[in-house]
Amino acid sequence: MKKIITGIAAFALAAMVFAESTLPAFAMNKSYTYNYDYWGDVQNSPDFYSVQNVYTTTELGLDKPMKTPQGLYAFGDSLYVCDTGNNRIIELSRGESGTLSVVRYIDEFKGDLEVTTFSSPTDVAISEEGDMYIADKGNARILKLDKDLNYVMQFNIPVDASIEENTTFQPNKLAIDTAGRVYCVATGINKGLIKYEPDGTFSQFLGATEVSYNFLEYLKKRFATQAQREKMVSFVPTEYDNIYMDYEGFIYACIGSVKEEDLKAGTVNAVRRLNMMGQDILVRNGEFPVYGDIYMGNGGGVTGPSRFTDVTCFDNDVYVCLDKNRGRLFGYDDQGELVFAFGGNGNHDGYFRQPTAIEHIGTDLYVLDGLSCSITVFATTEFGQYVYDAMEQFDKGEYDASEQSWIKAKELNGNYNLAYIGIGRALLRQEKYKEAMEYFELKYDADNYSKAYKQYRKIWIEENIGLIVLVIVLVFLVPLGIGKVRSIKREIDMADIFRV
Repeated sequence: MKKIITGIAAFALAAMVFAESTLPAFAMNKSYTYNYDYWGDVQNSPDFYSVQNVYTTTELGLDKPMKTPQGLYAFGDSLYVCDTGNNRIIELSRGESGTLSVVRYIDEFKGDLEVTTFSSPTDVAISEEGDMYIADKGNARILKLDKDLNYVMQFNIPVDASIEENTTFQPNKLAIDTAGRVYCVATGINKGLIKYEPDGTFSQFLGATEVSYNFLEYLKKRFATQAQREKMVSFVPTEYDNIYMDYEGFIYACIGSVKEEDLKAGTVNAVRRLNMMGQDILVRNGEFPVYGDIYMGNGGGVTGPSRFTDVTCFDNDVYVCLDKNRGRLFGYDDQGELVFAFGGNGNHDGYFRQPTAIEHIGTDLYVLDGLSCSITVFATTEFGQYVYDAMEQFDKGEYDASEQSWIKAKELNGNYNLAYIGIGRALLRQEKYKEAMEYFELKYDADNYSKAYKQYRKIWIEENIGLIVLVIVLVFLVPLGIGKVRSIKREIDMADIFRV
């Protein structure tokens, strides 16, 4: 019996060794990156990003441990961390090799104010001139300091009739544009983003979210008394969790407090792109909605949809959303197609306990974990770099180079829909319409297939116009000729009858 068990174990071990030798590299590395195919099935993928380093208090050499850090901002090669629990901001510098080191601790500023220290700072932004804007939440203000930390001005609670007198101003997240206008997300104010002019005056509320409601509850309110209405739940816009100003001056805003039914019904969007009028102009042409995981089951004690707590956008228009529910990162292109998804909850490198903020320098990603008080740095893998190269080459009009980059990405991941579509789009721009149609057909891209087919049909008609005209002429003339012959034959037959 023991010999049989030993033989089985040896056979199983040999099979495992053989399997590992035949698996692709990304499978052997236990890839946790995935995507969805046309049918919505999860497809494993080579890792798009890999962990370059995880920086904790020890690795950074901080004078004291970070405490509930909340905000992260990148400016040039500098990274600013809101060490909220310690009432300070830590400025880090990225070296040539990508390593992070401490530059300074910012816990006070110079100015003729009663309070020149911070209280629970939650976000920071830097202007092109080097001015620093800080959401000083505990002190109910937004500060503007110059690059030498001299006080310039502050932004206070908006003066507006819709805000109750006893409302406490709690600025949570902020963004600034090139003109010096400030956009703020404040806890407890759900009328949209608070917009300030450069001189500090309140301008308007911008981009309030759609109000979702239950129709039965609406009917109840319609016919209820005033006393009954006061006891019912109010239908109000949802607060934003975070905002990000992209390189074109548009604001990406994400909402974490969303219901599964609202996402699936499309009544609430988990991430929006706002123009200066507050209108959502985010393109959503992807196969699946832009709200993270399309399957919202119960696993590991985690339920419900993805809850985006932060968003950042690259110069190639790929934006990355951070899911605080399952600790995942979701990247989307400018059409709303899912580029990658990876991450999870846990204590291993590349996993998170409580992700709170995300930023980028170049295409490297920085994720701040508020519970483990760490910064995880992700760098693109070979596969990820091919995809980014293909996108950038396409945008520059280098369609042949883009095609080759997509082909290399496809060789690493034969299930990657974007690679086939990308090759097809590159071929389409090179006027290779028939070949483009083949790639679009493989991934059921009906819209692009129609564009390629329209051009292919036009060229085919131009090349065969002579044959087409000849066929048309024959179609009309042959029946006429046959009819004429029959008519003549009938006349001859009639003439022969009359002679008889």
